[in-house]
Amino acid sequence: MAYAIARLKKLKRGNISGSASHTARERETPNADPTQKNIRFIGSLNPEERLEDLVLAKIGDSEQKRKIRTDAVYCVELLLSASPSYFRPNCPTQAGYYEPQKLDEWLEATHQWLADEYGNRIVRAELHLDEATPHIHAYFVPLDDQGQLRCNHFFDGRQKIQQFQDSYYQTMRLIGLERGIKGSRAKHQDIKDFYRIVEEGRDLEVDELSAEHLLAKAADRDRANQRKEEMEATAKALALDNEQLRRRIEQLEQDNQSIKKLTEWSTDLALDDVAWELGLWRKGNEWVGGNHIIINIDGSKFSDLAPGSHFEGNDAIDLVKHVNQCNQVQAIAWLGERFGEVGAKRAAIAHAQKVAADIIQTQPVPQFTPPIEDKANWSGVEHYLTQKRGIPSDCVQMLHNQGLVYADSKANVVFVMRDLNGKTKGAFLEGAVNNFSGYELGTVRRDSWFYFTLGKKPNEQTSTVVLSFSPIDAISVAMLEYQVKGIPENRTVYMAADDTSNLPVERLRNVPCVQVAFSQPTVARAVKELLPHSTQLKCESRDWNTQLINFSHQLQQRYSQQKHEELEL
Repeated sequence: MAYAIARLKKLKRGNISGSASHTARERETPNADPTQKNIRFIGSLNPEERLEDLVLAKIGDSEQKRKIRTDAVYCVELLLSASPSYFRPNCPTQAGYYEPQKLDEWLEATHQWLADEYGNRIVRAELHLDEATPHIHAYFVPLDDQGQLRCNHFFDGRQKIQQFQDSYYQTMRLIGLERGIKGSRAKHQDIKDFYRIVEEGRDLEVDELSAEHLLAKAADRDRANQRKEEMEATAKALALDNEQLRRRIEQLEQDNQSIKKLTEWSTDLALDDVAWELGLWRKGNEWVGGNHIIINIDGSKFSDLAPGSHFEGNDAIDLVKHVNQCNQVQAIAWLGERFGEVGAKRAAIAHAQKVAADIIQTQPVPQFTPPIEDKANWSGVEHYLTQKRGIPSDCVQMLHNQGLVYADSKANVVFVMRDLNGKTKGAFLEGAVNNFSGYELGTVRRDSWFYFTLGKKPNEQTSTVVLSFSPIDAISVAMLEYQVKGIPENRTVYMAADDTSNLPVERLRNVPCVQVAFSQPTVARAVKELLPHSTQLKCESRDWNTQLINFSHQLQQRYSQQKHEELEL
C-alpha cells in the first residue's frame, strides 16, 4: 500500500535562509547524490535570487496595513511526497530509483494541487531527485484574502492540519495513493523528521510500520553508511596526498637550500674586498698601490691603468696573481689565509667556471678521427669474417663496398658507426688475429651506431628496425633472416646498440615494427620498457653469430647429403 505524504514547517523570518540553503543545496547534504540534478518548477532559476527577498516581496506593504509581530510566521515550507512503493513498486528498497511515468504523474498532480489550493502565494517549488525518494519542497506565504499575514488562518490546530492533508489526499487518490489513518493519536512530527518518514513510506498518522517500510528504512541507512565510507576513503586519500605534498615541499626546500649553497659557492669574492686585503687603497674610483699599480674595478672585471701596463683580469685569482706577482697555486693559498677555506674555494670555482666557459666558446670541438684503412690487411680480415664468423662472402663484400667495414693497420675489423644522418662519429674494432675488441678513442657512443639497410624498396620509409648487441650480431641476424626468407620486402635497418642508454628511442617509437634481438634477457626487458610496441626475437644458441654458424653447418651437411644421394642414383 502506497501513501500520500504531506508535511509542513512554519518559518519565522530568521529561519527562511537556513531552509532555502538546504533545499537549494547551497550547503552539503550527507544523503544527497551530487550527480543527480534537482528541478525548480515554480519560481526563478536565478541562483542569486534569495528566498527571503521573494517572501518579503510577496508580503509587500502589508506591514503598513497591520504591524507584523516579531515572532510572526513569514512563510510555510510544504513537503510533499509518497511512499517508496509508489515510485518503485517492484523494488521499494532500491534507494534513488524511480519509474519515470510514476514520477511524471505524481509531479503533474502535485503541481496542479499547489496551483488550485494556494495560487500565486507559492513563491518557490522544487523537485528533489538526489535523495532516496522523490519529494517536493514548496514555499507558501500565508496571506489571507485581505492581504494580511495570518498563518493561523491556514494551519491553526490539529483540525486545520488534517484539512491540509485531506486536501492533498483528495488529489493524490486520483493517481492511486492512500491516506494514513485519519484521527490516529500518533504524535505529529514536522519536516525535520522527513527523511526517516519518506523512507519508511507512510503518512505520519500511521502508527505501525510494515515490512516494506522497514526495508526502505534499512536501504536509507545502507546508503548513508556507503556515503560515509566513501567520505572516509576520500579523507584518507586526501590525507595521503597531503603527506606526499608535505614531503615534496620539504624536498623542494632542501633543493632550494642546495641551489642557494651552490650559487653562493659559485659566486666569486668581491674584488673590492680582495683589493683591500692586498694592501691597495681607494683613490677616487680606483685602487692604487706600490709598483705604480692603478687598478680600476668594474664588477667582476678589472684592469691595470698604470702607464705601460695593459693587463686585464676576470676574477679574484687573476687580481691576486697580478698584484702579488705569483702563480695560481700561490694565489689560492693566499686567498685561503685571508678569506678562509670557503672563500678560497669560491674563488677557485668561479675561476674554473670562467676558464671553462672561455674554452667552450673559443676552442673548436674535437672531431672523431676514423682509424686509417690498411688495404693490405683486408684479405686477412675478410677471411676472419667469412671463415671464423660464418658470414657469407657476398654480405662481407657489400658492407666493405659501402665503407661500413674495413681493415686497419693492426688487422682489426673496423665497423664504422654513424649518426642517423649518415655522418661517421665512431668505430667499433674487433681483432682478426687477436682477442681485442672495443671502441676507437673519441667515438661518440650516445649518438652513433653501426647499422646497415636491406630491402627490395630501399628508398621507402623504414618499416622495420632489428636491434642487436654488437655489429657481428647485427650482421648475423640479417643473414639468418636472408637465408630463410630472402631479401626483406620492405626497408629494414639492422642496428647494433650495446646498451639502452644509447638507443635513439624517440626515432624508434615512430617505426611501426621494432624487433629486439638481444640474447641478454635483462637488456631485452629494458628495451621492452622503453619501446612497448617492440617484439622479441628468440635466439636458440649462445648468441646470434653462433646460431648463424650452426645454421650454415646444417645447410652444408644437407647439401653434402643431397649431392651424395644424387651420385648414388
